[in-house]
Amino acid sequence: MGFRLPRITNTKTSEIPKGYFAVYVGERQKKRFVVPISYLNQPLFQDLLSQAEEEFGYHHPMGGITIPCSEDTFIDLTSRLSV
Repeated sequence: MGFRLPRITNTKTSEIPKGYFAVYVGERQKKRFVVPISYLNQPLFQDLLSQAEEEFGYHHPMGGITIPCSEDTFIDLTSRLSV
C-alpha cells in the first residue's frame, strides 16, 4: 500500500490540480510552481507571503502570487515544510 506526498512542481501548463495554487518565483526570470494549499498554514510559507506583500502589495506583475526570492531558496524552504 502506497501513498502520495504533496510536492511542488514546476509547470508551464495552465491547469492547476484541485488543492493546489500557482506562485511565481525567481529574481530575474520568474518560474511558475504549483504548491499545495496546505502550505498556507505553514509559518515559513506565511513569511514568504508577507515578503511578497511588502514588495508587491496586492499587485503582482505576473498576474499570480509572486514570491520575491531565488528559486533555490524557495525550493529549500518548501522542502522543509510538512504538509
